[in-house]
Amino acid sequence: MTALDLSRLGGWAKLPFFQQTLPNIEAALAQETRPVFPPPDKVFHALERTQPQDTRVVIIGQDPYHTPGKADGLAFSIPQDFGGRLDSLGNIFKEIESDLGLQRTRTDLGDLADQGVLLLNTALTVPQGAAKAHAKLGWGELVQDVLARLADAPRAYLLWGGPAQKAAKNVSASDNLKIETAHPSPLSVHRGFFGSRPFSRTNAWLQTQGQKAINWGNPEE
Repeated sequence: MTALDLSRLGGWAKLPFFQQTLPNIEAALAQETRPVFPPPDKVFHALERTQPQDTRVVIIGQDPYHTPGKADGLAFSIPQDFGGRLDSLGNIFKEIESDLGLQRTRTDLGDLADQGVLLLNTALTVPQGAAKAHAKLGWGELVQDVLARLADAPRAYLLWGGPAQKAAKNVSASDNLKIETAHPSPLSVHRGFFGSRPFSRTNAWLQTQGQKAINWGNPEE
Protein backbone atom coordinates (compact mmCIF):
# COMPACT_ATOMS: atom_id res chain seq x y z
CA MET A 1 0.00 0.00 0.00
CA THR A 2 1.06 3.52 -0.67
CA ALA A 3 1.02 6.08 2.14
CA LEU A 4 -2.56 6.88 3.06
CA ASP A 5 -3.78 10.42 2.57
CA LEU A 6 -5.93 10.83 5.68
CA SER A 7 -7.51 13.98 4.28
CA ARG A 8 -9.41 11.80 1.80
CA LEU A 9 -11.12 10.04 4.72
CA GLY A 10 -12.85 13.15 6.01
CA GLY A 11 -14.78 12.39 9.17
CA TRP A 12 -13.36 8.88 9.44
CA ALA A 13 -9.75 10.06 9.71
CA LYS A 14 -9.78 10.27 13.51
CA LEU A 15 -10.72 6.61 14.07
CA PRO A 16 -8.15 4.97 16.40
CA PHE A 17 -7.50 2.28 13.78
CA PHE A 18 -5.47 4.58 11.56
CA GLN A 19 -2.89 5.29 14.27
CA GLN A 20 -3.01 2.04 16.23
CA THR A 21 -3.56 -0.79 13.72
CA LEU A 22 -2.96 0.36 10.16
CA PRO A 23 0.86 0.55 10.47
CA ASN A 24 1.00 -3.17 11.31
CA ILE A 25 -1.28 -4.00 8.37
CA GLU A 26 0.88 -1.94 6.03
CA ALA A 27 3.96 -3.81 7.24
CA ALA A 28 2.25 -7.14 6.59
CA LEU A 29 1.13 -6.05 3.13
CA ALA A 30 4.68 -4.97 2.31
CA GLN A 31 5.72 -8.62 2.78
CA GLU A 32 2.92 -9.96 0.56
CA THR A 33 4.32 -11.47 -2.63
CA ARG A 34 0.99 -12.06 -4.36
CA PRO A 35 -1.03 -9.38 -6.17
CA VAL A 36 -3.43 -7.70 -3.74
CA PHE A 37 -6.90 -6.37 -4.52
CA PRO A 38 -8.40 -3.80 -4.70
CA PRO A 39 -5.74 -1.40 -6.03
CA PRO A 40 -4.09 0.69 -3.27
CA ASP A 41 -6.04 3.83 -4.13
CA LYS A 42 -9.33 1.94 -3.72
CA VAL A 43 -8.68 0.17 -0.39
CA PHE A 44 -10.55 2.83 1.62
CA HIS A 45 -12.98 3.72 -1.16
CA ALA A 46 -16.04 2.85 0.99
CA LEU A 47 -15.08 5.32 3.71
CA GLU A 48 -14.02 8.03 1.29
CA ARG A 49 -17.27 7.75 -0.65
CA THR A 50 -19.72 7.69 2.30
CA GLN A 51 -18.99 9.97 5.23
CA PRO A 52 -20.18 9.20 8.80
CA GLN A 53 -22.79 11.94 8.89
CA ASP A 54 -24.15 10.80 5.50
CA THR A 55 -24.36 7.10 6.37
CA ARG A 56 -27.97 5.90 6.58
CA VAL A 57 -27.59 2.22 5.71
CA VAL A 58 -24.67 -0.11 6.47
CA ILE A 59 -24.04 -3.23 4.39
CA ILE A 60 -21.13 -5.32 5.63
CA GLY A 61 -19.48 -7.68 3.15
CA GLN A 62 -16.70 -10.22 3.73
CA ASP A 63 -13.52 -9.58 1.78
CA PRO A 64 -12.94 -8.07 -1.66
CA TYR A 65 -13.25 -10.12 -4.83
CA HIS A 66 -9.97 -11.98 -5.42
CA THR A 67 -10.25 -11.95 -9.24
CA PRO A 68 -8.21 -9.34 -11.16
CA GLY A 69 -10.22 -6.25 -12.11
CA LYS A 70 -13.30 -7.14 -10.02
CA ALA A 71 -12.80 -5.38 -6.65
CA ASP A 72 -13.35 -1.62 -6.46
CA GLY A 73 -13.29 -1.04 -2.69
CA LEU A 74 -17.07 -1.06 -2.19
CA ALA A 75 -18.54 -4.28 -0.79
CA PHE A 76 -20.28 -6.33 -3.52
CA SER A 77 -19.63 -3.65 -6.16
CA ILE A 78 -18.01 -4.55 -9.49
CA PRO A 79 -16.61 -2.09 -12.07
CA GLN A 80 -19.11 -1.51 -14.83
CA ASP A 81 -16.78 -2.77 -17.56
CA PHE A 82 -15.76 -6.00 -15.78
CA GLY A 83 -17.89 -8.34 -17.88
CA GLY A 84 -17.39 -11.50 -15.81
CA ARG A 85 -19.58 -13.49 -13.42
CA LEU A 86 -21.60 -11.53 -10.88
CA ASP A 87 -22.10 -14.31 -8.31
CA SER A 88 -23.33 -12.64 -5.07
CA LEU A 89 -24.10 -9.35 -6.81
CA GLY A 90 -26.27 -11.13 -9.36
CA ASN A 91 -28.30 -12.63 -6.53
CA ILE A 92 -28.62 -9.22 -4.90
CA PHE A 93 -30.03 -7.94 -8.20
CA LYS A 94 -32.55 -10.82 -8.26
CA GLU A 95 -33.73 -9.91 -4.77
CA ILE A 96 -34.01 -6.21 -5.70
CA GLU A 97 -36.26 -7.20 -8.61
CA SER A 98 -38.34 -9.61 -6.52
CA ASP A 99 -38.62 -7.17 -3.62
CA LEU A 100 -39.10 -3.85 -5.41
CA GLY A 101 -39.92 -4.72 -9.01
CA LEU A 102 -36.80 -2.87 -10.14
CA GLN A 103 -34.31 -4.27 -12.63
CA ARG A 104 -30.80 -3.24 -11.71
CA THR A 105 -28.05 -3.81 -14.26
CA ARG A 106 -25.44 -1.34 -13.03
CA THR A 107 -22.76 -3.36 -11.22
CA ASP A 108 -20.85 -0.31 -9.95
CA LEU A 109 -22.63 0.46 -6.66
CA GLY A 110 -21.18 3.95 -6.28
CA ASP A 111 -24.63 5.47 -6.68
CA LEU A 112 -25.78 3.59 -3.56
CA ALA A 113 -22.73 4.85 -1.65
CA ASP A 114 -23.63 8.38 -2.71
CA GLN A 115 -27.13 7.91 -1.23
CA GLY A 116 -25.69 7.02 2.17
CA VAL A 117 -25.22 3.26 1.88
CA LEU A 118 -21.87 2.38 3.47
CA LEU A 119 -20.57 -0.69 1.61
CA LEU A 120 -17.85 -1.93 3.95
CA ASN A 121 -16.08 -5.28 3.90
CA THR A 122 -14.84 -6.99 7.07
CA ALA A 123 -11.42 -7.24 5.38
CA LEU A 124 -10.29 -4.49 3.02
CA THR A 125 -7.65 -6.43 1.08
CA VAL A 126 -7.27 -9.90 -0.38
CA PRO A 127 -4.47 -11.65 -2.33
CA GLN A 128 -5.28 -12.90 -5.82
CA GLY A 129 -7.07 -16.23 -5.69
CA ALA A 130 -6.92 -16.53 -1.89
CA ALA A 131 -10.25 -15.62 -0.32
CA LYS A 132 -10.12 -14.64 3.36
CA ALA A 133 -6.29 -14.77 3.42
CA HIS A 134 -6.18 -11.24 4.93
CA ALA A 135 -9.14 -11.75 7.27
CA LYS A 136 -6.89 -11.76 10.35
CA LEU A 137 -4.56 -8.90 9.44
CA GLY A 138 -6.40 -6.50 11.75
CA TRP A 139 -9.07 -5.09 9.44
CA GLY A 140 -11.70 -6.13 11.98
CA GLU A 141 -10.47 -3.33 14.23
CA LEU A 142 -11.45 -0.82 11.57
CA VAL A 143 -14.94 -2.30 11.30
CA GLN A 144 -15.41 -2.02 15.07
CA ASP A 145 -14.21 1.60 15.05
CA VAL A 146 -16.61 2.41 12.20
CA LEU A 147 -19.57 0.82 13.98
CA ALA A 148 -18.70 2.65 17.21
CA ARG A 149 -18.58 5.94 15.31
CA LEU A 150 -22.00 5.24 13.78
CA ALA A 151 -23.64 4.54 17.15
CA ASP A 152 -24.57 8.23 17.46
CA ALA A 153 -27.82 7.87 15.50
CA PRO A 154 -30.25 5.16 14.34
CA ARG A 155 -29.25 3.48 11.10
CA ALA A 156 -30.24 0.43 9.07
CA TYR A 157 -27.84 -2.54 9.10
CA LEU A 158 -28.08 -5.23 6.42
CA LEU A 159 -26.03 -8.14 7.75
CA TRP A 160 -25.72 -10.95 5.25
CA GLY A 161 -23.88 -14.03 6.49
CA GLY A 162 -22.02 -15.00 9.65
CA PRO A 163 -19.00 -12.67 9.42
CA ALA A 164 -21.19 -9.57 9.02
CA GLN A 165 -23.49 -10.63 11.83
CA LYS A 166 -20.56 -11.38 14.12
CA ALA A 167 -18.91 -8.03 13.33
CA ALA A 168 -22.10 -6.13 14.17
CA LYS A 169 -23.26 -8.24 17.11
CA ASN A 170 -23.03 -5.24 19.46
CA VAL A 171 -25.17 -2.99 17.27
CA SER A 172 -28.40 -2.34 19.16
CA ALA A 173 -31.43 -3.95 17.55
CA SER A 174 -33.75 -1.67 19.55
CA ASP A 175 -32.17 1.57 18.33
CA ASN A 176 -31.43 0.50 14.76
CA LEU A 177 -32.93 -1.65 12.02
CA LYS A 178 -30.99 -4.94 11.89
CA ILE A 179 -31.80 -7.34 9.06
CA GLU A 180 -29.81 -10.56 9.43
CA THR A 181 -30.03 -13.24 6.74
CA ALA A 182 -27.93 -15.74 4.84
CA HIS A 183 -25.24 -14.36 2.53
CA PRO A 184 -26.21 -13.80 -1.14
CA SER A 185 -23.40 -16.10 -2.28
CA PRO A 186 -24.56 -18.88 -4.65
CA LEU A 187 -23.56 -21.30 -1.87
CA SER A 188 -25.99 -19.90 0.69
CA VAL A 189 -28.50 -17.64 -1.05
CA HIS A 190 -31.34 -20.17 -0.80
CA ARG A 191 -30.95 -20.41 2.99
CA GLY A 192 -32.91 -17.26 3.64
CA PHE A 193 -31.52 -14.40 1.54
CA PHE A 194 -34.01 -14.81 -1.27
CA GLY A 195 -37.38 -13.58 -0.06
CA SER A 196 -36.01 -11.60 2.88
CA ARG A 197 -37.02 -8.29 1.25
CA PRO A 198 -34.20 -6.25 2.82
CA PHE A 199 -34.55 -3.34 0.41
CA SER A 200 -38.24 -2.57 0.88
CA ARG A 201 -37.93 -3.11 4.63
CA THR A 202 -35.00 -0.70 4.80
CA ASN A 203 -36.84 1.94 2.77
CA ALA A 204 -39.95 1.61 4.93
CA TRP A 205 -37.85 2.05 8.06
CA LEU A 206 -35.98 5.05 6.66
CA GLN A 207 -39.27 6.73 5.92
CA THR A 208 -40.44 6.18 9.51
CA GLN A 209 -37.28 8.06 10.47
CA GLY A 210 -38.29 10.96 8.24
CA GLN A 211 -35.63 10.10 5.66
CA LYS A 212 -35.77 9.61 1.91
CA ALA A 213 -35.92 6.06 0.55
CA ILE A 214 -32.89 4.61 -1.24
CA ASN A 215 -33.14 4.06 -5.00
CA TRP A 216 -31.81 0.50 -5.15
CA GLY A 217 -32.35 0.25 -8.91
CA ASN A 218 -30.30 1.78 -11.69
CA PRO A 219 -29.44 5.44 -11.02
CA GLU A 220 -31.68 7.90 -12.76
CA GLU A 221 -29.97 9.56 -15.66
